[in-house]
Amino acid sequence: MFEGFARWRSACVAMVFGFAGSPALAQAPAPKPLDPPQSVRVAYVPIMKFATAYVAESRGLFKKYGLNVQLDSVKSGTEAIAFLDKGSVDVGGISIVASLWSAWNRGLDIRVIAPGGLDPMTDGPTKLIVRKDLLDSGAVKSVADLKGKRIAAAGGPGSGGEYFVSKALESAKLTLRDAQLLNVGNADMPAAMEAKSVDAVLTSSPYSDQILKAGTGKLLMQDITPGLMTVAFVASGKFIKDRPEVAERFVLAMTEAARLMQGPDFLAQPNMDGYLKYTASTPEAIKNGGSVIFDPNMAIPTDGLADIERVHRENGRTEYDKPLDMAKVIDGRFVAKAVEILGKAAPAK
Repeated sequence: MFEGFARWRSACVAMVFGFAGSPALAQAPAPKPLDPPQSVRVAYVPIMKFATAYVAESRGLFKKYGLNVQLDSVKSGTEAIAFLDKGSVDVGGISIVASLWSAWNRGLDIRVIAPGGLDPMTDGPTKLIVRKDLLDSGAVKSVADLKGKRIAAAGGPGSGGEYFVSKALESAKLTLRDAQLLNVGNADMPAAMEAKSVDAVLTSSPYSDQILKAGTGKLLMQDITPGLMTVAFVASGKFIKDRPEVAERFVLAMTEAARLMQGPDFLAQPNMDGYLKYTASTPEAIKNGGSVIFDPNMAIPTDGLADIERVHRENGRTEYDKPLDMAKVIDGRFVAKAVEILGKAAPAK
């Protein structure tokens, strides 16, 4: 089973990035370890999408470049952002939530310096499921027929769920204003479908599995936003400006880590040690999860971030109404330097 998992993960990486993730010849000399070693404090939400940091720490890649990295678990990205804004941490592993865009527009001095794990191109975890009776009766045949229907998503205004629903509706030339979006907790969605209090739900496993198994709903749309980056590593402006040599080595170590996580190597025991140390996951959950992929070149998907900003803005979730300059959001020089040093991951054969 695990060999199949590895082949699937390799195929996803190659499909998304056009690379197999195998080592490449270095193109520029690697920087020397900092002496004395420099401290970096990271506040992160303990999920697998930040696994490059776990692997870089557990496998000694940070220390290789003279970094003493402290990973501090926090309950939410909002908590991490507060620490970053105060300057008490240098880097945060956070979700890109709607409120961030307005904060960036107001001058919040943090920047995306590296991506977290990305959603797969196929067989993604997020599913739009419609009530079976609506499909059977012909009342709903496609996403276009959700106009005026009640769609449940968790999180409320500006949430990731709202973004996914917006993108699904957009595929049928509809907007959020054409449907009734209801804030329903994921755990409550199976009951809501059974009671017919909603017409469709946007959810993921295990709740999507429960609905489909119960026969109350059928899959209407999947892979709504393939390759989407919903989480990222962000750094404080002070860290970037005052210690760019430290930020450069931090991203370089994570890029090396990403290359140690491709294909069957993802489940290598030294990597598993890192996953288990910094999350509350289990070996079985990690081996059976299979939904997060990591770019061996750590490219920041600027177009995807701009699309997230656009959707939230058009939904009225921002304090401004004109497109935000992505220079206020992204600093890509550290990823670029890492690839310059390591070379691009070798093309898939």
